Amino acid sequence: MAAAGGGGSIGQVAVGRLPRITFGAGSLARLPTIVGAHGTRALLVRGSRSLGAGGRLEALRAELAAEGVVLAGEAEVSGEPSSGVVDAIASQYRGRGVDVVVGVGGGSALDAAKAVAGLLLVDAPVADFLEGLPGARPWPGPSVPLVAVPTTAGTGSEATRNAVVSERGPAGYKRSFRDERLVPADAVVDPDLLAGLPPDRIAANGMDAVTQLLESYVSLRAGAFTDALALAGLAAARDGLLAWHADPDGPGAPPARERMAWAALLSGICLANAGLGAVHGLASPLGAQFPVPHGAACGATLALATAANLAALDARDQASPALARYAVLGRLLARLPDATPDDEARAAVAATLRDWTARLGIPGLGAWGVTAEAVPGLVADARGSSMRSNPIVLTDEELAGVLRAAL
Repeated sequence: MAAAGGGGSIGQVAVGRLPRITFGAGSLARLPTIVGAHGTRALLVRGSRSLGAGGRLEALRAELAAEGVVLAGEAEVSGEPSSGVVDAIASQYRGRGVDVVVGVGGGSALDAAKAVAGLLLVDAPVADFLEGLPGARPWPGPSVPLVAVPTTAGTGSEATRNAVVSERGPAGYKRSFRDERLVPADAVVDPDLLAGLPPDRIAANGMDAVTQLLESYVSLRAGAFTDALALAGLAAARDGLLAWHADPDGPGAPPARERMAWAALLSGICLANAGLGAVHGLASPLGAQFPVPHGAACGATLALATAANLAALDARDQASPALARYAVLGRLLARLPDATPDDEARAAVAATLRDWTARLGIPGLGAWGVTAEAVPGLVADARGSSMRSNPIVLTDEELAGVLRAAL
């Protein structure tokens, strides 16, 4: 973990593969040329509501054809992809000469597209490669090139190396199909595609991006590269999320959408290179066992898990560099003067996040059917890879306290 505040040594930096990024309002117009650079037969994997307004889907089909790109097929993904959904799409289009996969949609659609791209040239079910499942084995590769086009501002999946696959139910799971070769070849991030999102999706997606940026900054794997991006992303989210949520279609919406698209993109780069923390550790079983959207799980638990981390660090590890990092975050998110004492700045982090959660109308976990009786099982299933980079090991009771308070 690099020193907070920019005054220490940079230390060693290792940056994983990144996509070629095309960002900015109107950048969707460049998509056909970008796709055409990868080949002439494309598979379009999209969300159920993606590109549905204003004839954009029909226009995209025509523009791809004008670029000489033939659509080998289209697959629609609704909700978080299951192994069955991924395997069905991959089986249908394997061996049909697909040169490039185009993923358009929210994080679930992009994860599905990423997994399908990784299986078109590998004749095996995705469950063979899901981290933590019995019998999982290394993925041999290769992947078909993927062009990722996000239509929400939350997951940053357009810049990550993993595709999350879910099976919901009492014995459900959320596991990652992860490999650096799965990173999209291109990411086309057009903030104009965010227009028309309802306030509840703005809120949940936005809190997902905020969580990823914050957890990456205090992660045990944080470094100078991700620090710079995380702070820039959090500043963008601070200035964009509440304003966009309050007036989704008003005159201030375009710059707010741009800030959140930027924050989400940076959050994906950060999580891929620095890891996450307790919120994502809890979000995994929450989303597997209950119909809790990922962003809603993050939003309901972020302020509480942050407070739990701060209390545990104060009680058990006052020498942790994470305490200084939380102070940096408090000054940034709450717009405090640089001279604000660290203890006041740290207190401002959780307070600011509580305020954001309330103003965004994030529902408690009980709204999704989560009960107090389910808490022990959720805690037992929360010790995944995300939890390992949390700045301190939280006890089962501390994690249970976060969940109970979030109900």
